[in-house]
Amino acid sequence: MGNKLCGRGSRWTMAFSALMLVALSTVAGFGIASLGGLLYGPVHSVLPFVLLGIGVDDAFVIANAFDREREGVPRDTEDDESMVKRGARALARSGASITVTSLTDLVAFAISSSSALPALGSFCAFASINIFFLWALSATFFTATMLLDEKRQRANRRDMLCCFTRKAIKDEEDTGSKEGIISKYFRNYHAPAILSKPGKAICIAVFAGLFAFGVYGTTQLPVEDSSRNFIPSDSYINSYASAADEYFPSSGTSLHITFENGRDIYNNRESLAALDNRVKGLSKEPPYIAEPDSDSTYQNVMTGMKIFLSTYGTGAIGNMTLGDDSWPATYDDFVQALGLYANIRGPGARYAQDVAMSSDASDLNAFRVKLEYVRLTKLRRGDVIDDADRQIKAMDATRDMVGSWTDLPEAFPYSEKFITVEGFKIINTELYRNVGLAIMAVGLIVLITVANIVTALLITVNVAFCIVEILGFMYALGLVIDSVSVINLVLAVGLSVDYSAHIGHCFMVKGGNSRDHRATEALADIGASVLNGALSTFLAVAVLLFSTSYVFKTLSTQFALTVGLGVVHGLVLLPVLLSLVGPHPFSSAEEPKEVEPEATKVIDKTEHAESFGADALQNDEDGEDVEEEEA
Repeated sequence: MGNKLCGRGSRWTMAFSALMLVALSTVAGFGIASLGGLLYGPVHSVLPFVLLGIGVDDAFVIANAFDREREGVPRDTEDDESMVKRGARALARSGASITVTSLTDLVAFAISSSSALPALGSFCAFASINIFFLWALSATFFTATMLLDEKRQRANRRDMLCCFTRKAIKDEEDTGSKEGIISKYFRNYHAPAILSKPGKAICIAVFAGLFAFGVYGTTQLPVEDSSRNFIPSDSYINSYASAADEYFPSSGTSLHITFENGRDIYNNRESLAALDNRVKGLSKEPPYIAEPDSDSTYQNVMTGMKIFLSTYGTGAIGNMTLGDDSWPATYDDFVQALGLYANIRGPGARYAQDVAMSSDASDLNAFRVKLEYVRLTKLRRGDVIDDADRQIKAMDATRDMVGSWTDLPEAFPYSEKFITVEGFKIINTELYRNVGLAIMAVGLIVLITVANIVTALLITVNVAFCIVEILGFMYALGLVIDSVSVINLVLAVGLSVDYSAHIGHCFMVKGGNSRDHRATEALADIGASVLNGALSTFLAVAVLLFSTSYVFKTLSTQFALTVGLGVVHGLVLLPVLLSLVGPHPFSSAEEPKEVEPEATKVIDKTEHAESFGADALQNDEDGEDVEEEEA
């Protein structure tokens, strides 16, 4: 951005245009997605932060390429046509790189939009649409503002206050782009350290250990019910849930079993009236149905009606004829008696909400039985949480139990918790399916765009290692597999490939026979942009680390892991792998540059101090001769 606010060389306006790039992409993407009728959920609110990291990263890459195309060319000697041509060359140089990363992100999200989890599918659809607009506006809107900013600098106008000109400083040098401090660091210190033989051995050993740790953590990572985490910690609902855990530990979620077909219900009236006996003694094993507090706790409308008719007859509900079993003798009388009994003003008012009659009350459609599960919780790291594993077993066992009642009318169980538990049941499969498909898509797209199977394979392996290590650190940090973390893991595939794809593509366009030299040049060329993009991505979500929202806290933690591991894999592991097994460069690769590292220069000067002194003395003598001739 430059070193002075409103100075000629500062780029605050261009930085603002990078933020506008993200804002415009977000508005366009959300608008198109909403117009298409896609579901918007609470997790979608984190998407602008994701786009901010990706968009600013692309802006850094384009700006870096634009500056490097001006090497050795003073800005003041460049006309509009030359500047536009330089912009075209910069897009040719950086466009392939940002297209690779954007396309891999887009395809990874598009594939995951087919997930069986509606929240994940909708989020990924939103993300893929937004990333398309981000890519399109990076190559158009941001590039245009970059050229306008370059024109401003050439006209000696102030940044952010371009209506005002600035006095030209005498002897002000502008001989073209110079290698920045970060690029010099990568060339002179970072690359020599990791690409030396000991450095390569240490890097491979460290990353092998990280991968082993990731594999262990992945196998231990649990699926947990995190629904209570969505409640703010200072909410009274959280206090209520904690009090319920403490004072009513046996009270669980309600369970309803609904029986259909009125005539079947009438034909099996005796068995249904005694149904409460079938659901006793099931609290210790699946389906974990709680023991009744009294004999009447699990009585249903059929039980209540039988007791009432046996005790009082039909005098209070219609004076119809009863059979030998104390039930109405016909189905029509049964329906009439049930309608009068299970009425809000009748003796069975407690069952009024459990009976579904036809619109004219001439037929019985269904009735339900109310039961209750045991409170299925467990301790995890000192906190009481819902036990997702036992909830899954309870749901499956309940369905099996009801399905085994072949002597009763057709029935189905339902609990308000089943919607969440169904998610627990498939979320593990969905996680590995979507992340696996995303990584495969990344590999295919990188292979097509980079056009080299070895580089594509190394980038894909790099991304896969990064995801496994993120899962390992999630386990170490106490995170679990839930709807939020699954979405963020798909995001991690898209983000981590950016850091590796830039380096891999840059390695392929660097000419020369030495892999070490090409890896060094790739780091010096694109490393600063990758690092700046990673830092901007982290800063975009760093403030969320202090949020009380579970979604934002989980997002920021996983983002920090993604950025940290992704940039380390891209700037350390991948260059090492490329230096060992990297392929030959493209036929159109740049000519190799012979740049002697500064660290080597310092060593050479130290080792040859005497020779250096002699050369300096000779230079002084030559200088004196020149001065005498001029005089």
